[in-house]
Amino acid sequence: MPLPSVELLCGKRVIIAVARPSKPITPDINLMKYELKKIALLGGVMLLAGFGGLAMAVGWAGAGQWLLQASLLWVLVCHCVWQRFPLNKADLHAPLYRHLGWGNRLTVLRGFLIALTGGFIGLPTDTHGLMWLPAAFYTSAAILDRFDGWAARRSQHVSLLGNELDIRFDALGLVIAPLLAISLGVLHGSYLLLSVAFYLYQWQLQSRIKLGLPVHALPPNLLRRTLAGFQMGLVAVTLWQVLHPALTQTAGLAFMLPVLFGFIVDWWIVTGRLTAEVLVGLERFSVAWWQPGLRLVLVLVLVLVLLPYPHFAPDINIVLWVLAGLILVGYGGRVAAGLLIVLLGWQYPIAANPVLVAVLIVTASWILLLGTGRYSLWHSGDEWLTRYEGS
Repeated sequence: MPLPSVELLCGKRVIIAVARPSKPITPDINLMKYELKKIALLGGVMLLAGFGGLAMAVGWAGAGQWLLQASLLWVLVCHCVWQRFPLNKADLHAPLYRHLGWGNRLTVLRGFLIALTGGFIGLPTDTHGLMWLPAAFYTSAAILDRFDGWAARRSQHVSLLGNELDIRFDALGLVIAPLLAISLGVLHGSYLLLSVAFYLYQWQLQSRIKLGLPVHALPPNLLRRTLAGFQMGLVAVTLWQVLHPALTQTAGLAFMLPVLFGFIVDWWIVTGRLTAEVLVGLERFSVAWWQPGLRLVLVLVLVLVLLPYPHFAPDINIVLWVLAGLILVGYGGRVAAGLLIVLLGWQYPIAANPVLVAVLIVTASWILLLGTGRYSLWHSGDEWLTRYEGS
């Protein structure tokens, strides 16, 4: 029997190396296949119901396009699960579970919601009155991402399958939802570089394995998981179209850059160009110097934006100064930075130098992503962001 291939999974969770075993036909796999068939059929019925509702609202042509796109994505989701049934076990040496488990079921539901979202890509502009639907679908998928792992841990059904499906559907969602956001003009087209980087990383990794080249393990880094979660949150917010598109496009670029930098550093470590100690050094530099520096730059730029230009109402100005003060001292800085971005999005465009405004948005975005670092009075939300629910 040939040895199973080894696949290194890279995602927002701890990097693990898993062997993809051969797929013998066992009673347990047959039970899981039967369960997935029922789930797939239920999803198909719901797609047909959605088609009927959309047909009455936007016409048969638009509803047919939605049904075709959403159905293809749903087939892709089910195929992804079908191929990986042998991974439905606690570890490589554990026996197979007899059913998918609630964690994996919620993950499959996330895939279904992403498929529903993808159905709206490219629909005629006269259906924009219904664009709250894909926003609701993808927002629900992003929220469920917090709870599928919780369900798996609480039901004692943690599996290699769940870890891989979680990563695969996160990546799929960060292709489908940004494509829709770009078509709506609320994200810049360059945001798709994030999706390209993930799949390019995976392809290059598999190429190294097939060629027998050395692949070095990545050290655990909870920032990967945090950044991935923020990407989903950003895309979900942009789909609601409640903030000014110029701000969300700039924020999208700011959110994307740290992840792209992370892919480059991870690749250099995997290929042996950098050691894991370099990653630790970068983290220390960020906490000690980069993040506190961002706080200072944000407050300075906000002063330059607010003082010469009385663009905002007095009560808005007061709120902005309070948020700037909280960021400066590092008291709930992440929350304050997020509120600052939202407030600017509601008040956009701002009668100030556009370069200064862009710097303000970028620094606030990076503080939200990375935290406030050293010399902070209270790191609010950091523990919640890095916590695995149910563990």
